[in-house]
Amino acid sequence: MKLSTKGRYAVMAMVDLASNSKGQPVALADIAERQEISLSYLEQLFAKLRKGGLVRSVRGPGGGYLLAHPAEESRVSDIILAVDEPIRATRCAPGTPAGCRSNKSRCLTHDLWEELGNQIHLYLSSVTLHDICNKRVLGTSGVIAHPTSAEATAQHAVAAAE
Repeated sequence: MKLSTKGRYAVMAMVDLASNSKGQPVALADIAERQEISLSYLEQLFAKLRKGGLVRSVRGPGGGYLLAHPAEESRVSDIILAVDEPIRATRCAPGTPAGCRSNKSRCLTHDLWEELGNQIHLYLSSVTLHDICNKRVLGTSGVIAHPTSAEATAQHAVAAAE
């Protein structure tokens, strides 16, 4: 499963907005420049985010966009869903009994991929803009390598011997 640029750019722009707003409207042109995203593409995304109730616009000089809710309440899953980005790993239409195969049956791994989509949605629902702005989301640099069972046994034996 791959998240399209629509979802990724919407989240990037919202994190930028949360990081740079400081209670004042942020111009889309500034977000576009900082994030290297086309201004016209951002305008399309923000129209959907506004319709989804995630941002509000301020007109006039010094205008721009503000978060509609505090960053602590703005979930990544809501952002992705607001820009019409499906969070699923199956080829089948969600919620329909018909499968993705030519005879409308489900493939053998359908339940696996459906549950993966559910887990992705649960994870993205647990992450807020505040979490991202405060670097509370671990990337590969935050992953601790877990030893293999043989390495763990050897480490345990050394520790016991000391």
